[in-house]
Amino acid sequence: MAADASKAAALLFFVVVVQLSIMANVDILRGHPNLLLVSVVSVALLRGSTFGAVAGFCAGLLADTGVFGTLGFTALLLTLAGYWTGRYGETTGRDRAHAPLLSIAVITVLYQIAALVLRFILGEHAPAQHILAALMPTVLLNLILTVPVYALSHVAACRPTPGPRSRIASRRGSRSGSGCSGCLPLRSSRSSSSGSGRCRS
Repeated sequence: MAADASKAAALLFFVVVVQLSIMANVDILRGHPNLLLVSVVSVALLRGSTFGAVAGFCAGLLADTGVFGTLGFTALLLTLAGYWTGRYGETTGRDRAHAPLLSIAVITVLYQIAALVLRFILGEHAPAQHILAALMPTVLLNLILTVPVYALSHVAACRPTPGPRSRIASRRGSRSGSGCSGCLPLRSSRSSSSGSGRCRS
């Protein structure tokens, strides 16, 4: 568990640096890709609600500190995104191949709307027309990032099964659909035969 948390922390730290230094300046068709949000959602989907909420809070707090913005603004949004994505992964999203793309699309829309409402509550400048106009391009850009980021998050969040237990793990994997020792079992028999899974917290 500690090794998994360390790998996830290193991944999210790197993502925060890339987001603040590079991705924040990217503007494509008025859309702004949010690599940090995609990474938090991917980790939460693999590891569950508790892990996702903690990862979202820590990454968001680091991002807030890096831009000298309202402390806790991004942390609150990413905590909620990580928690609810994790809950989806723990329940209905385990055995669905489209879960990462669906999660990113839904969470991106909710994240943008929640950020707009929160800015309004805090009395900050909230250009609703600009944010809503950029919503669909932002969703599309985040969906493009989903596949590589989800694959990288799977490597960081799942720990491989140790060699001496490989036979036992393979037999368990055939029944549970788990290819790594930190993965949640899939519920459907069809998914179990494929040997894939979501990681548990």
